[in-house]
Parts: sequence; C-alpha cells; structure tokens
Amino acid sequence: MNSLHEAIEKRFGSPNITIHSSTNIHFKTLQISSSSRKGVTFFMTSGLSDYEQPATEKNKAYKHIELVFCLPSYWDLNDDIPAMSWVKTWMDKLGNHLIEKQTWYGDGHTFANGNPIEHLSTSMKQKYLMLLEPDFFANELAPIEIENKKIQFLCVVPLFEDEFDFKMGKGTFKLKKKLRDKGITELLDDFRMTALKNKWRIFK
Repeated sequence: MNSLHEAIEKRFGSPNITIHSSTNIHFKTLQISSSSRKGVTFFMTSGLSDYEQPATEKNKAYKHIELVFCLPSYWDLNDDIPAMSWVKTWMDKLGNHLIEKQTWYGDGHTFANGNPIEHLSTSMKQKYLMLLEPDFFANELAPIEIENKKIQFLCVVPLFEDEFDFKMGKGTFKLKKKLRDKGITELLDDFRMTALKNKWRIFK
C-alpha cells in the first residue's frame, strides 16, 4: 500500500474504500463511500499523482493531481450499461492521456465527448467534461500532503453545450459563478438543467 492510499484511508476509513479491478498500468481507481456525505460516492484515481505535471510557476498547485467523479450513491460502477460505464471509460481516458502525452491538467480544463461530439449517455445529455477544484466537497477532497508533495484533487464535471460555449466566451470563473448560483455542485445529476438562461442556450 502506498502513502497516498494510506492517507485516503485515514481520511475516509478503510471499510469505506473499494479498489476497482483494472488493467490500467498507470494508476488504480478507488470507490469511496463518504460517512460525512450520505448518498455520495467518490470515484477517484490513485497513483496518477506519481506523475509530475509540467505546470508553470503560476499553476504549481497542479504539479500532482488525482481525478475524482462525485457520484450519487445509486450509481453502480459495476454495471456495464453505457448509462453507467462511461464514467470508468472517461477516467481511464483522461488519466492515460495525461501521462502518455506528458501534458498537464488544471482547474477549468475541458474535454469534448467524442468526434463528432455526442451526449455522455442516454440520461446524461451533457457533451463536455470540465475539471474543477472541489467546492461543495472542499473538505472531503482537500489537498493531501505526503512525501514532500501536495496532491490536488480535481473533480470531473459534465457540461452542457451552452455552458461550454459560455465558458469559452466568458471564462471559467464566470461559469463557476453561474453553476454556484444555480446550486449546481460537483455531484453528477442525471436530471439537472443548464445553469444558463435562454439567451445562452445553443441547441445543436
């Protein structure tokens, strides 16, 4: 067991953590039930932070990261139906791309779902994903400091097409404010609507 896993166990408690079986050679994935947040499951990478991102001095907080999906507890990660399994597919895709392309991720980075761009699933009509520092789950996903390095968690949050367009036009900060004002958090919600008013909606 590595130091990060020990630190996560200390934070959440060993009985609340399940290691997912995976053929991924770069990192493991953990499923965590939070005792402080009933009805929430954290699905996160473990070991992605072994890779040191080529972050600039301005973005040095992101030298070491782990990625997290914040899921409602009814989400069955063992279910292979597309409505559920896209989360595992995207976690592998994001993590592998980071390491294999020797690139870096930070707060506000966005990714399109496919080319041509499609809905994430039959129930998740969003077409993009954005990485965000934890806000609603800031306590549970506070940075961890081990072995002289600070590990930052970045949450993977689905975006509607109009939200992505707004972010590209107005910036990450203003989109985050729109999401917060609408009570939209890092927690995935199959039923949520766009955070924007009609004038920003673009249906394609």
